Amino acid sequence: MKSVGCLVLVGVLVLVGIVAAISGAGVYNGLVSLQQQVDAQWANVQGAYQRRADLVPNLVATVKGSAGFEQKTLEDVVKARAQVGQVSAQASPNDPQALQRFQAAQENLGGALSRLLVVVERYPELKSTTAFRDLMSQLEGTENRINVERKRFNDQAQEYNTRIHRVPAAWYIGLLHWNFPPKAYFQAQAGAENAPKVDFGAP
Repeated sequence: MKSVGCLVLVGVLVLVGIVAAISGAGVYNGLVSLQQQVDAQWANVQGAYQRRADLVPNLVATVKGSAGFEQKTLEDVVKARAQVGQVSAQASPNDPQALQRFQAAQENLGGALSRLLVVVERYPELKSTTAFRDLMSQLEGTENRINVERKRFNDQAQEYNTRIHRVPAAWYIGLLHWNFPPKAYFQAQAGAENAPKVDFGAP
């Protein structure tokens, strides 16, 4: 009878182990999928920001062609773009400080572009050129895309962060030391939710 009891106990333990392994595999695979979705959306965010950075040289060249345009304003845009290039390589949603630096650099470029567009208001001949209007249309579309991609990233990061803190994922992560760090979010700052002004109608 004792041996039968031992066999039953062993059988129960084996069954529990199998169930735990299957459950753990399911949880792990689900977390990997969510992590991949966040990373893919992060790439979309970077792509949208890169598109804006790629527009800046053409914008600067077009504006520079206008006689007497304010040099300081152009220099601010060029410097802000260079800073974005330096920070972007180190940006990561796994590092809140790096993401903050990335966001600050992008907002600095957005602010420099806004100031540039305000100055452009004094140059009606520049605003009327086809090249400038085309660039403004592209910039407006890019700013909208940036806002959309950032929101989608935050949504994906929230879903992932929620999952890693809920049971049973939190148990497995704690017990088995799985490497699923939380993702940082883009934080809204005062006025940062507004795209640079691209409305060139008369004030």
